[in-house]
Amino acid sequence: MENIDLREATNNDIPIILGLLYELGRPKPETDLDVDSFRKLVKKYITDNDKKIILVQYNETEIIAMVSIIFMTRLNQNSLELYIPELIVREKFQHKGVGKKLINYCISIGREKKCHRIRLESGNRRKESHQFYKKLGFDQSGLSFTISLN
Repeated sequence: MENIDLREATNNDIPIILGLLYELGRPKPETDLDVDSFRKLVKKYITDNDKKIILVQYNETEIIAMVSIIFMTRLNQNSLELYIPELIVREKFQHKGVGKKLINYCISIGREKKCHRIRLESGNRRKESHQFYKKLGFDQSGLSFTISLN
């Protein structure tokens, strides 16, 4: 896909980032206090040196995708792990190479930072995403287990 640029998010992008998260199915705020709390979380993420949010801008104006990155230390490694908590491409821009461009950008960042691996998770129901990641060279290397504390 042409006419796209990748850039790091700024505080001005917070409403767009929240919108993309909601599009992925992340919880939406129920009160104004929740909205403020979510904004503060994204702002903290943007300013944290161990985290990045990369946006894909189409035609110099429209944000169509994003990836969030966390550089994690591991107790059994001398190098960082690049972890991807969210990768979101707006539905009408899927299957056009945008996600691949984001993953390749993450790979280049990981190599630049000398990370030992890139890790991400994908929900069980996202079968198409699983195929996408496998096609890009990712291996399913484990299972994820969660327990809700709410």
